[in-house]
Amino acid sequence: MKLSELIIEFLRYLLIDKGYSNNTIESYKRDLEKFLEFNKDKNIDKISNGDLKEYIKYLNKENLNEKSIARNISSLKSFYKFLVISKYINNNPSDALFLPKVKKSLPNTLTEDEVLKLLDVELTDDFSYRNKAMLELMYATGLRVSELINLKLQDIDLSQDIIRTFGKGSKERVIPIGDYSKEYLEKYIYGYRGSMLKKESCEYLFLNNHGMKMTRQGFFKIIKKIAKEKGINKDLSPHTLRHSFASHLLKYGADLRTIQELLGHSDISTTQIYTHITNEELKKNYEDFHPHGN
Repeated sequence: MKLSELIIEFLRYLLIDKGYSNNTIESYKRDLEKFLEFNKDKNIDKISNGDLKEYIKYLNKENLNEKSIARNISSLKSFYKFLVISKYINNNPSDALFLPKVKKSLPNTLTEDEVLKLLDVELTDDFSYRNKAMLELMYATGLRVSELINLKLQDIDLSQDIIRTFGKGSKERVIPIGDYSKEYLEKYIYGYRGSMLKKESCEYLFLNNHGMKMTRQGFFKIIKKIAKEKGINKDLSPHTLRHSFASHLLKYGADLRTIQELLGHSDISTTQIYTHITNEELKKNYEDFHPHGN
């Protein structure tokens, strides 16, 4: 069977059987299309373990970083595992491939002062109230940007001060929201959201200037613009607020299990990265302020 046909089958399996998000599936698709191009759509039984090793050499020559190469190999191994499970092949040539060791880098976070600057949005119109509500909600809950833009009105319960969201693997979680976030959500929903609608209705909470669901790219541009205006000179992304939410919780005494639940991490080892951030901050404070710190 042609490689291109099997890749389509695999992506359909990720969507229907595994319930993966569109963003995750798109990532697999990009990796496997590169593999397809290298193999010129051979039949799957014509691709040997030697061919796989040649492909990894090709990735290295393309000057991809270790993290990108590791992700490509991981996508390839998942694809071949699917082929074995589905009985398209009997033996798995990707078993001999090893993932390179990737040095874990600490995620970017904002200081508490920088967060306050970012959240200090001048409220002048519909869009500024929307931006304020989005930023407050992200920092209050640690939502992923995909979870934020996919929130619907029915997911917000202001009487109980909670939101419901569906994270990776379509897992539902309930997250409390604080007073600041609730205040600006109420102002946006009841005072400004209605005038942003272009059609009779839209089920999504946060709307763009077309009256439709806010996009990832749209929110990314908003947060970058506000950060620039506030003089926050960091490599900032929507995920930075999620990282800041977690590291600030840990700093003030929240336990890792609670943070794991709030973030929707399936494995606590993913959450443990924030202990390294806190330790780095402690070390820096010691060096800066202790008389014999340096």
